[in-house]
Amino acid sequence: MNINTDTAQLAASAPRPVNTNAASREQAEAVGKQFETMFMSQMLQHMFSGIKTEEGPFGGGHAEAMFRPMLLDEYAKMVSNRPGGIGLADQVTRSMLQTQEV
Repeated sequence: MNINTDTAQLAASAPRPVNTNAASREQAEAVGKQFETMFMSQMLQHMFSGIKTEEGPFGGGHAEAMFRPMLLDEYAKMVSNRPGGIGLADQVTRSMLQTQEV
């Protein structure tokens, strides 16, 4: 049995330390927040797709159908900007910082 004791090879295969300088962390947090907002917007649009705009006493018809995506985008921003959001931004940020090159 041949056991390789080359420490350089072992060091190369070890996980790299996370680069946590302030600029890259802020950029990663901003991208994580944007991703969470986009995800929430898509989720809300699918949730609201089953609600017809002509129904109800205040149905907005074509105008409501046109402006609904913008309203749902704003809802998504509001949810994402709350402290902690839905937790997706933190996970995305952490994952980006772990995989970025040093």
